[in-house]
Amino acid sequence: MIAEEETVIHVTPDASWLPRHGRAEVVRRSIPPTPMCVARLLLRQADQIFCVPRSETGRLDLPMRVVEPNDPTGLIGITELAEQVTGHGTGLVFAGAVRNVVESRQDDYAWPTPHAHFGVWVSENMPTVEGAWVNISDDPQLRDRHWFPLVM
Repeated sequence: MIAEEETVIHVTPDASWLPRHGRAEVVRRSIPPTPMCVARLLLRQADQIFCVPRSETGRLDLPMRVVEPNDPTGLIGITELAEQVTGHGTGLVFAGAVRNVVESRQDDYAWPTPHAHFGVWVSENMPTVEGAWVNISDDPQLRDRHWFPLVM
């Protein structure tokens, strides 16, 4: 088996949203790592990306789905998400992931340790659901998204 090459493109040490000493690494790679916890769908037209409101906050974000434990690479989850958003679950390309690195289990941390991945897949299909096309260079609210370095 050949090891997957990845490029770490951004690191947030002592990430405020993780337990103490946790870090977030944004990695570019072509094969989804495990365990995958969340699948996000990136639909892009030039400098615009398709976003939908988050159910918890209403803030715009990439369409997403929490991945079930029996789907360690997220392929089932992203296929279902793409079918829901575009009507097609094919032609998906893995772009990379945000990897949470938390050394030991914490009661208030819901994800696996020491690694939890939040993947981004790209599709060339167009959305069939309501949402908004957002210019990634003009919209400051997207810059704080953990996945943002993957789209730049």
